[in-house]
Amino acid sequence: MAEQIYPNERRYYLESERLGPWQVQPIVEELKAKARVAGLWNLFLPDREHGHGLGNLDYAPLCEVMGRSALAPEVFNCSAPDTGNMEVIARYGTDAQKRQWLEPLLTGEIRSAFAMTEPLVASSDATNVESSIVRDGAHYVINGRKWYTTGATDPRCKIIIFMGKTSPGDSNRHRQQSMILVPKDTPGVRVLRALPVFGFYGVPDRASEVLFSDVRVPVENMLLGEGRGFEIAQGRLGPGRMHHCMRLIGLSERVLERMCRRAEMRSTFGKPVAERTVTLERIATARIMIEQARLLTLKAAWMMDSVGNKGARMEIAMIKVAAPAMACQIIDWAIQCFGGGGTNNDHFLSTAFATARLLRLADGPDEVHRNQIGQLELKRHRATDPRFTGGDADVLSLETVEEIALNDRWR
Repeated sequence: MAEQIYPNERRYYLESERLGPWQVQPIVEELKAKARVAGLWNLFLPDREHGHGLGNLDYAPLCEVMGRSALAPEVFNCSAPDTGNMEVIARYGTDAQKRQWLEPLLTGEIRSAFAMTEPLVASSDATNVESSIVRDGAHYVINGRKWYTTGATDPRCKIIIFMGKTSPGDSNRHRQQSMILVPKDTPGVRVLRALPVFGFYGVPDRASEVLFSDVRVPVENMLLGEGRGFEIAQGRLGPGRMHHCMRLIGLSERVLERMCRRAEMRSTFGKPVAERTVTLERIATARIMIEQARLLTLKAAWMMDSVGNKGARMEIAMIKVAAPAMACQIIDWAIQCFGGGGTNNDHFLSTAFATARLLRLADGPDEVHRNQIGQLELKRHRATDPRFTGGDADVLSLETVEEIALNDRWR
């Protein structure tokens, strides 16, 4: 990071601005070659066949370090949506699918996209997806309009994982969806436009809108089977959410460091900003918030390794709420400390804020996760006996009240 990433960040942002989201920044390809030679490659995959055999708890601290820079994750072939897509293909793909798509993704020769979110429905509820996948002999015919399809404008993008409905009439709403592999160059696939994230194109996200019109792909491109899309999505999102949260913790650490240094460099009304009580309170609170978020995320990673993603679903939901909120607040304080300079991108605070704020929506908005946490908490207490926990909430019985009254020493 110190030798290759930080010194090249400004070049990365300049290339991103000048080339736009439809081109590749040369510095990225240069650094990827160096990272691969150094063995710092595909660190996220837990199996030794494709990765380094690191569990979620092992990978989490590395993810935090990479999160300190918007440039780093892709350099180490550890960036979304490729990480999630590679995990999906590695876990659910056939041998032929792995040979055709997973292997070049693992080597960094190509990139991928994930098409789920739609502009006409509330995609926070994945059962709302309206795009269709219809069987027609030896092919599936795909139709749908997707947006915030990360990576589709990248010229290296060759494969898209598409989520749509194969069984819209199924009584089980979670068995209606399927995921299928769609080569980007298939007739009928049109990348309509790049979408800015708070005015930034390509950084922190190559968001795009894609139209699928009568796209035909072989039935062999189906992942896992019809009606398994929701199941795949849940398996895909667990690790991805942990990755996002640990990267945000790394980003917040770096922002707090910059805030501290800036506060010591500047004075207002005859006194260093660092000695102002409001500044000290913000720095202290930021440190507490980072440590809390890190410990909660590491607990989630440990549970994912020990009891699985389903068993850790409450912890995964909690970090998805806590980490972006923490990062947004700390970056906002840093912008305030930097003054006007915090609103341009000289110190990368603008892209940092855009990154943190978009993650309050990506992989499910805060509201969805809070609802899930609340429901799981209620369910947990329904399954316990308050006699053993001291958590009874019943109104005192009349007999108990009369006994209290009888023994009331003040009467």
